[in-house]
This record gives sequence, structure tokens and C-alpha cells, in this order.
Amino acid sequence: MRRKKNKKEENPFYDPSLKNRHKSSRRFKLFTLASLVFSIAFLAFFLTDIVTKGSPAFKQAYLLVDVTYNETSIKNYRKSIDRKYTGVVSRAWIREVPNMIEKDPSLMGKTVSTWVLADDQVDQYLKGHYYKLKRKDRIIVDDLKAENKAQLQFNKLFFENGDSKTPEYAGFKSAIIGSVLTLLITMLVAFPIGVMTAIYLEEFAEDNKFTQIIEVNINNLAAIPSILFGLLGLAIFISLFGLPRSSPLVGGLTLALMTLPIIIVSARAALRSVPDSIRQAGYGLGLTKIQVTRDHVLPLAFPGIMTGSIIGLAQAMGETAPLIIVGMIAFIPDAPSSVTQAATVMPAQIFTWAGMPERMYIEKTAAGIIVLLSVLISLNTLAIYLRKKFEVKW
Repeated sequence: MRRKKNKKEENPFYDPSLKNRHKSSRRFKLFTLASLVFSIAFLAFFLTDIVTKGSPAFKQAYLLVDVTYNETSIKNYRKSIDRKYTGVVSRAWIREVPNMIEKDPSLMGKTVSTWVLADDQVDQYLKGHYYKLKRKDRIIVDDLKAENKAQLQFNKLFFENGDSKTPEYAGFKSAIIGSVLTLLITMLVAFPIGVMTAIYLEEFAEDNKFTQIIEVNINNLAAIPSILFGLLGLAIFISLFGLPRSSPLVGGLTLALMTLPIIIVSARAALRSVPDSIRQAGYGLGLTKIQVTRDHVLPLAFPGIMTGSIIGLAQAMGETAPLIIVGMIAFIPDAPSSVTQAATVMPAQIFTWAGMPERMYIEKTAAGIIVLLSVLISLNTLAIYLRKKFEVKW
């Protein structure tokens, strides 16, 4: 009777541990797939939750009531509407009646049916959210709704107003403009300094202890907590140089310090990706090092430099900690008109609204996050577009 050969005898190259390695490989693939599905599910849940909570903020409750414009309403704005509506109409809107008469004198002595801004509790009631509305006021709103005099209209005040102590009057305009001015300062300071530093270190600097120390410090600065840059900005720009606190100038310079290492590292990587044959060809034609770098290396590396810079600026836009240290968390009802005026930024405004007790600020916080995410996604999309547009094949 012939003895049955084992697998080792049938195949001299058979490895008994191969089966276990295949099992481990399948388990690893399963774990990676599960982690990917979990990440996508978490992201989908996060975006769905934000959009669900934030989309109602783009609608605002308005009531059609009679508004009287006369001398009495100028002296006492509360008497510009019927007394029974005082609990359902926004007090912030009523306070604007004297200003309306000043802007349009033809309103004087008239009683006009006008769509007026509703109180925040009425807004929450009409949206089906949690509300604290008295029974008599709820009856008034129901009657107006039955007569089609209570509607949810597009919330243009969210993009026209700054922050306000009145929830229904609070807007995002001052935070948006403050972010634009702050990032403008950041870009004007960090981009040229970062690119020139990267060009010097990569193309001109010798490899010695001095440049090695600089490189180590740049890499370390790119990894330290952002709040330390806020402390640095507070100590240098406010305490030492006396620049105005809470201004986009100070915030932009602080974010420039934080973004500078990122731009330098990404710019150096882009310069390093340019083949040495480009440089050698330029030297062979008799060009100087400056001419080769300026006319050949830099144009080829520019798409990568732009991509890294835009991503760095997008990261700076989402930072809150360093700006809180330099005072850009203040209550700013009016949008700044210059870089030296007090301002706030979108992340700081979102942080402020998240701590407010009124329920209406919940949807405004989510709406602010939607706007911020839209800007960040747009910046990253722009970075990808620029890289594809100016990418050169060699």
C-alpha cells in the first residue's frame, strides 16, 4: 500500500504558514474596509445632521401687520404697531421704525400693512421646533397663519447683519468680512515670505549646520499647537508693537506665523519635484542660477506651490484658538471697513453662537458651519483646479 504524500513532499516550496498569512491578509482587508465604511458613515451622519439643523436658519418668520409711522412712533417705537402684536413681533425690528421714517420721509403719517420680522419664539413655533410662546400669542400667530399673514421667507438678514443680542436679528456678515480681511493679510504676508524662503533653502543655501537648524525649526513649527501662535501674536503684535486688538491686521499676522511653515514645506516639496535635468539644461545654455530658478524651476513648481499655499490658507480659515487669544471673539455687530477695526471671524462667531442659550442660535450655528464648510471646500477645489490647470508634463 502506497503512503499518501503530504503537501511538503508534493511541493518542496510549500510553506505551512502560507494559509495563515492568507487569513491574516483577508482579516486586514476586512478591517480596512470596515474602517473606511465607518468613516464614510460618520461623515455622512455629520453632514446630514449639520444640513438638517442648519437649513431652517435660511428661512425667517415674517408677519403681515399694520405699521403706523407718525410722531408718536418716533418718540415711542412700541406704539408703531397694535399692542396685541408686541409679543410676536421682533423688538429689534420695531426699534428700526424711527430710522425707516428718517430714510423715507414719505412714510410719515401713514399706516401701511408691512411684512415685519417675527420674534424668535414665533419663528421656532412656525418651524415646528421647541418654543416658549404664550397661549395668547400662539392664538394670534395661528390666526395670522390662517389668513396667510405668517410666512417663512428667505433669511436675507443672515447675510446682511452682523451679530446681535436679538436672535432673529443676528447675522453672519461681519464674520464673513472679518474672515476675508484676515485671510487677505495672511496671504499677503505668508505667501511671498514662505515662497522666497523655500527658494533660498532649496536652490541657493548651502548644506551646513545653520541651514539644518533652520529646517528642523521649520518642521517643528509646522507641528506645534496653534494656540501657541496666538500667544506669540499677543506678545509681539499687541504687547510689543501696540497694534489694535481684535483687528484683522493682528489676526492675519498671527495666522501668517502659523501658515508660514506649511507654505515653506509645501513649496520646497514642489521645487524638489522639478527634475535636475531642467536645471542642467539651463546651465548648459549659459544661464545663471537666478535665471534658471526664476524662468524655469519656479514656473514648473508653481502649481504645487499654489496647491500647498491654498490648503494652508484653508486650514488657517478654520482656526479659532489663536484668534481667541488676540481678541477676535468679541461681540461685533457691524462689519469692519478696514483691517485696523475690531472684527471677528467665522469660526469664532460659530463658537460664540454655540454657547448662547436661545434655541434659535442652534440652527444659526449649524448654518454658519455650512457656510464655513462651503468656503473650505471651495478653496480645496480651487487648489485642485489650479494644480490640474498649470500642471506641466515632463
